Amino acid sequence: MTSPVAELRAFLRAALVSPVPRRHEDAPAVQRRRRLVVAATFVVGVAALPATLRIAPGDARFYPAAAGLAAVWAVGALASGPLHLGSGHTRRGARLSRPVVQSLALGVLTLVVFLVGALAVARVPLLREPVDDLLDHARFGSLPAVLGVTVLNGVVEELYFRGALYAALPRTRAVGVTAVLYTLTTVASGVPLLVLAAAVVGLLTALQRRVTGGVLGPMITHVTWSSGMLLLLPPVLQLTR
Repeated sequence: MTSPVAELRAFLRAALVSPVPRRHEDAPAVQRRRRLVVAATFVVGVAALPATLRIAPGDARFYPAAAGLAAVWAVGALASGPLHLGSGHTRRGARLSRPVVQSLALGVLTLVVFLVGALAVARVPLLREPVDDLLDHARFGSLPAVLGVTVLNGVVEELYFRGALYAALPRTRAVGVTAVLYTLTTVASGVPLLVLAAAVVGLLTALQRRVTGGVLGPMITHVTWSSGMLLLLPPVLQLTR
């Protein structure tokens, strides 16, 4: 009988380490266009992000601003060229399938690790207060609307960062560069833990993109983690008060 540690190791290897056969290569003309569109989108997205983050919790302008930022990432990603869903390893290893269950499991595992870490971090006021301020959008606004924005942004950020941007980069540098650039976009938030979370999630989803060859796995993992944090982090923080 396989031990839980061995099962976890095998799961992480299949999800983050061992690539499936790659089936898609851009033609040179497509790659040139993709790089131009990706660069322009990044400039616009990074310029628009601080304005969205500065909107006070409860202000109705937050929702159209967040939707507008999501539109920037989505339009840039889709205009850059073909994007692919990708495939994942199955448990038996005999064939490939869409990485749905695997990505859900990785998202839940990441969520649990973050929530456990939050119990310790929440006792440090310097780290906790910026997180509380960020969660105020859900406390003083519409939780369903904020959840919708969270899911939407998780999808479009993966379309852009692990879809278009990843495909525009040399294969040997794509994991590191996309993770670093994604992390840098959160610096303007002024929330140290959000920057750390972006670094961890950005690296995990970039490794998923390398393994699966597409954006479906990263999108599922990102949305599972981000929506779970929105819904579960407030009650977890409440335990430390």
